[in-house]
Amino acid sequence: MHGVGMRAGIITSNEIAGNGRFMRVLITGTAGFIGFHLAQLLLREGVEVHGFDGMTDYYDVALKQRRHQILLQSPNFAATEGMLEDQALFDRVADTFAPDIIVHLAAQAGVRYSIENPRAYLESNIVGSFNVMEAARRLKVQHLLMASTSSVYGANEAVPYAESDKVDTQMSFYAATKKANENMSHAYAHIYGLPVTMFRFFTVYGPWGRPDMALYKFVDSTLEGRAIDVYNHGEMYRDFTYVDDLVRGIRLLMDVVPQRPEDGAVPEGDSLSPVAPWRVVNIGNSDKVKLTDFIDAIEDCLGMKTTRNLLPMQAGDVPQTWADASLLQRLTGYHPQTDVRTGIVRFIEWYRDYSGK
Repeated sequence: MHGVGMRAGIITSNEIAGNGRFMRVLITGTAGFIGFHLAQLLLREGVEVHGFDGMTDYYDVALKQRRHQILLQSPNFAATEGMLEDQALFDRVADTFAPDIIVHLAAQAGVRYSIENPRAYLESNIVGSFNVMEAARRLKVQHLLMASTSSVYGANEAVPYAESDKVDTQMSFYAATKKANENMSHAYAHIYGLPVTMFRFFTVYGPWGRPDMALYKFVDSTLEGRAIDVYNHGEMYRDFTYVDDLVRGIRLLMDVVPQRPEDGAVPEGDSLSPVAPWRVVNIGNSDKVKLTDFIDAIEDCLGMKTTRNLLPMQAGDVPQTWADASLLQRLTGYHPQTDVRTGIVRFIEWYRDYSGK
C-alpha cells in the first residue's frame, strides 16, 4: 500500500518501506477495541506487530483476552502485558522491538467514568502518553501516531467540527487529557523534530466493541429484556464511525508523515503545524445521526422493540458530534462510508455469535 505521493508536508510510504522489509509497528492498546482491529489489518499485510496492553478491568477482561488470543494466532504478532505508567517496562519493550512506527491507542476511555475516577485518566492518558512520546523520541521512530477524540471540541456549537476550530472548552476530564496529549505531542514534534499525527475519533462502533458503549449496551439490554438509558431524552446526535473504516483511515495516515514546512507556509485547509512536523486529522463518517434514529435501526435489525428510560443530559456529555473529514480525504484519498444500518447488522451478527444470545 502506498500513500498519496509527495506534496507539501507529506512523505509517502515509499520512503518508509523503501528498504524492502516489512514495517515493524508497536501498537499500544492491542487488546482494546480499535487496537485489535488495527493490528488485524496490519497483520493481513504482513507487517510485524508488537502489542502493549494493560488488560485493565475497566470492562470485561475476558473480552480483551479473546482479542489477544486471536491476534496471537499470527506468527507476526507478539504482545506484552503491562501498564504504560511503568516507563522501565515500556522502554525495554520498545528498545527490544525497535519499531519503525508507534501507534498509541491505549488510554483510559469513557467520558462518564472520568467524573468518578479522574486520577485514572491522569495516570494513563498523561503519564502513559508521556512515556510513549519519550520512547518515540529516543528511538527516533519514523512516525508517531496518537489517538485523540472528538470530545476535545467540547462546547463548540458550530458543526461539522473542523481541525482548525478552536478547542479550548472541553466538557470532561477525559477530553481535557486528550487535548493535553495534542499539546504535549506538538511540543515534542517542535523541539525534537519527531513526526506526529494525532487523530480525533468520532463515536466508533462495530464487532468486538466495548461493553460500555451505546450499541453494545442497547443490544445486550434489549435481548435481555431490560430498559435502555437514553440521555437528553434522545435529543442527541453522533457521527457514528464503523471500526473498519476508522482503522483503514489510521493505516493510510501511517503513510502520510508530516514534515515541518521550511517557510512556515501551511496549505489551506491543512492542520499541519507551521513550526513542527505535526498534524491532527478527524476520522469520522461526516454524517450526524440522531440517537433515537440509531435506536430505531437497532430495533429493526433485531426485530424487537426497546424499552426506553428517558434521562437528562449527563454531566460532561455533549449534544452532538459531527466530523468534517475532508482533510483525511485530501491526504489519503479515503473517506469512511459504512452506513449505520450496515454497521449495526454486522455488530449484531458478531454479538450473537460471541454471546450465544
